[in-house]
Amino acid sequence: MPDRILPALVLALLILLAWTGLLAAEGDKIIKSHGYSYFGDLKYGPDFQNYDYVNPDAPKGGELSFAQLGTFDSMNPYTIKGRSGALSSIMYESLLGDMPADAYGEGYGLLAESVEYPESKDWVIFHLRPEARFSDGTPVTAQDVLFSHNLLLEQGLPSYAAAVKKRIPKAEVIDDLTIKFYFTPGISRRSLIDQVGGVPVWSKAWFEKTGARLDETRLETSPGSGPYVVDKVDVNNRIVYRRNPDYWGRDLPINRGRHNFDTIRIEYFTDDTPAFEAFKAGDVTFREEGDSKKWASQYEFPKIRDGQVIKVELPDGTPPTPTGFVFNLRREILQDTRLREALALGFNFEWTNESLQYGLFRQRVSFTQDTPLMATGAPEGAELDFLKSLGDLVPPAMLSEPARMPHSSNAAKLNDRRNLRRAMALLDEAGWPVGADGMRRNAGGAPLRITFLFNTAAEGTLGAVVESYVSNLAKMGIDARLEKVDPSQYTQRQRQFDYDLIFDAYGAFLGTGTGLMQRYGSDEAAFSIFNPAGLASPLVDAIIQASLLTTNKADQDATLMALDRALRHEFFMVPVWYKANYWVSYYDQYEHPDPLPPFDLGYLDFWWYNADKAAALKASGALR
Repeated sequence: MPDRILPALVLALLILLAWTGLLAAEGDKIIKSHGYSYFGDLKYGPDFQNYDYVNPDAPKGGELSFAQLGTFDSMNPYTIKGRSGALSSIMYESLLGDMPADAYGEGYGLLAESVEYPESKDWVIFHLRPEARFSDGTPVTAQDVLFSHNLLLEQGLPSYAAAVKKRIPKAEVIDDLTIKFYFTPGISRRSLIDQVGGVPVWSKAWFEKTGARLDETRLETSPGSGPYVVDKVDVNNRIVYRRNPDYWGRDLPINRGRHNFDTIRIEYFTDDTPAFEAFKAGDVTFREEGDSKKWASQYEFPKIRDGQVIKVELPDGTPPTPTGFVFNLRREILQDTRLREALALGFNFEWTNESLQYGLFRQRVSFTQDTPLMATGAPEGAELDFLKSLGDLVPPAMLSEPARMPHSSNAAKLNDRRNLRRAMALLDEAGWPVGADGMRRNAGGAPLRITFLFNTAAEGTLGAVVESYVSNLAKMGIDARLEKVDPSQYTQRQRQFDYDLIFDAYGAFLGTGTGLMQRYGSDEAAFSIFNPAGLASPLVDAIIQASLLTTNKADQDATLMALDRALRHEFFMVPVWYKANYWVSYYDQYEHPDPLPPFDLGYLDFWWYNADKAAALKASGALR
């Protein structure tokens, strides 16, 4: 090769590398991988054949059906209006697949065959699989990925868009199968690569052709690239998804042993009584039970005794969802901690559990319940050192006293007089004395009125629990109102934060990430539906920011234990109950891996259908 040509080729190569972003800063190693985790420690190597917990030879076929309570008016799961149908996101895939059920914080290439990034994680490049196809047969391209990313920013949830725009200022298509995302300098690299890797990918051509919007209510669905497509939709009655026989990714290692049912059918009911009867009759075939009364007393029907229906508790390795009675801190009167303390004392967990829930639950204490991240006792070691580093943001009591625990109550009587006396003293102290009419009023004469918003689709034992709680509040002289509304009204008022108290949930955590800020942070507290309390705490913000900047797991875990402690200190929720296992019942035509992986029950993912058992059930008349 002539000498004069070589410099020109080198220059051209440097220009190309700079343009594609592959020319890293000096000493910044480029990592190219089949998957991603923040610390780089992937359980599965590049040549893995399937996840360890699946049955790679699981047969394909059959149907799984379950009941859904409530209503729906849309098959667009990303709308900010209306109620979307169950599993309506099942058709859509992302660059990285869902986290495997046996490895926390990891993602492996799905639409993308590889991911490429520098050690600094200043940017990331995804290389798409050329064989990836939407269900209409058109290829999935980098243009579709960019379109989907931008569509979420323009028409998605405001809290999501606000968070992402701060962290991901730019994305660009390099070619049809290559896309690059840039990350904001000087911020934590947590939840950036996995954030863009988890964006659902939609067909740009379909949206442009139809003029559809992401934020609208509609029954028409865009083509997805996933293993299932919509088969039938009967609004408020039934949804059926059908496994796509032409699914492009069925033979990928990430998918082997998964997506085994030919159809998934969802039957809608207005409340749980007819839903349970439909299960007993065989109209639905799988049920994950959440009602302790039913689990304890209503599973003695003949099909259980004959072994045609299996009733079993299966292990759940995830921290329980932090559910409870959530205070809407956007309400001025609920800013007073003394008032919240008084309202909390109206809840008698011990009586509720023994009298209404058959003693089957434990009282939840922590946002990381029963995990190594759960704060216990007073802080010590790395957690204490970290809290001290935050200076005056940390109340002195948090440094020396045990983590906040729920109050205890007398299990023999709903209205524990000791707790009610404490509550009434706190109300007096907070400026809500009892008037001549027995009602509590402030100095201006306004009554202490508390509205508890409740979804009628959740009636049953939960309804009885909430009614008991509200009755105790009334005994304190509070104008406590239980407003039961249908699912549509409930969704609308929930999104508008039109309540004082609501039975709701936050997200448990085993690792750090920017999702913590969306759930618990101040920036989006005014409008984030993931933060029903509207929690806005400088202390919580500081802990999350520090956690995002940790560079090893030990430091990360110390900050997350401190976060659990701080969330409990802020007291924006009355913690209720949890169970350590899944309560599951199903017709004896399904099988599952044994043991199950720790992080997912997986009945829609890696269970399978036994055709011989199904035939026997039908021959006996147990199934139609």
